[in-house]
Amino acid sequence: MIGKTEKQKKLVLIILGALVLIFLGAGIYTLTKQNKTDETSGEQEVTNDDEEEQTEEDNTIKIVDLNSNSRPIAVMINNHNEARPYQSGIMDAYLVYEMQVEAGITRLMAVFKDKDTTRIGSVRSARHTYLDYVMENDAIYVHYGWSYVAEAQVPQLGINNINGLYDNYFWRDSSLPVAYEHTAFTSMAKIKEAIANKGYRNTTEKDTLLNYVASEVDLSANEKGVAANTVTLTFSSATQTMFKYDSTNQNYQRYVNGKITYDYLYNKVVTFKNIIAIKVNNWTMSNTTLQDFDNLGEGDGYYITDGYSTPIKWYKESRSSQTVYKDLSGNEIEVNDGNTYIGIIPLSNSFAIN
Repeated sequence: MIGKTEKQKKLVLIILGALVLIFLGAGIYTLTKQNKTDETSGEQEVTNDDEEEQTEEDNTIKIVDLNSNSRPIAVMINNHNEARPYQSGIMDAYLVYEMQVEAGITRLMAVFKDKDTTRIGSVRSARHTYLDYVMENDAIYVHYGWSYVAEAQVPQLGINNINGLYDNYFWRDSSLPVAYEHTAFTSMAKIKEAIANKGYRNTTEKDTLLNYVASEVDLSANEKGVAANTVTLTFSSATQTMFKYDSTNQNYQRYVNGKITYDYLYNKVVTFKNIIAIKVNNWTMSNTTLQDFDNLGEGDGYYITDGYSTPIKWYKESRSSQTVYKDLSGNEIEVNDGNTYIGIIPLSNSFAIN
């Protein structure tokens, strides 16, 4: 009986040992499986983070930093025939206005933000019609001289300005084969020095003018969208600005009076992603060739981008309020991420879109 009992005990121990091994094996398997699951989850989590970063990057506007509160700088750029080959720094501006000043010629007002452009110009004198667009951007106005109307209105309107007639933040490039009046240039470093010395506010609480979106605006899908391979704005018999669409780079190349224009600083063609063309009622002021206009209320225009255009309406409540551009349904237009040209032409003149 004793022998049999010993055998039974050994059998019980063997069975218990086997059960222990089975349970240990199952535990190891479960733990290994859980670790693999955790590793997989971790990998998936990293992938999701990457996707979120990619999505966030894709949704970021690149033409301007919408989170920046830096105050814009608006510079009056010469557009005379002699000066045009040497226009510099325009391609660093996120926004450029053009309108007639006098005797059929136009000037550009280039608006910069968070740039370190080393050569801007040539810089010319201020005109009062541009003051509305300086104020709607809450910009500091940089110019070299001014008309008698602008000279009176700049202080009346409280516009911070830097004037080459009195402020030593400009230089003359005497190497250019043009008249002296077309040789004044400045830089963003000099402008920032002037701002600091004058104690001007260098931040703004005003929103960026246009409603930029990161996703591509496709006007070809718009029921009122029509092809816009060539856009021609007639400012006067002396000045006609034309844009030709470059489908490869998805932008518009700028021409003036049939001749393509270049940015002298960067030695490349001046191009724009977006074009806004509007009409306003204008007239020649008495006893002068200066232009005046009525840009308050509302009027007609076009928004052009990526080879297509659509009709729009513009609205402006006061001289300092921002112009709002809306589609014909009354919704503010969405604008592609890129630099924008705004051409303001006389009501009696034409723009052609083909």
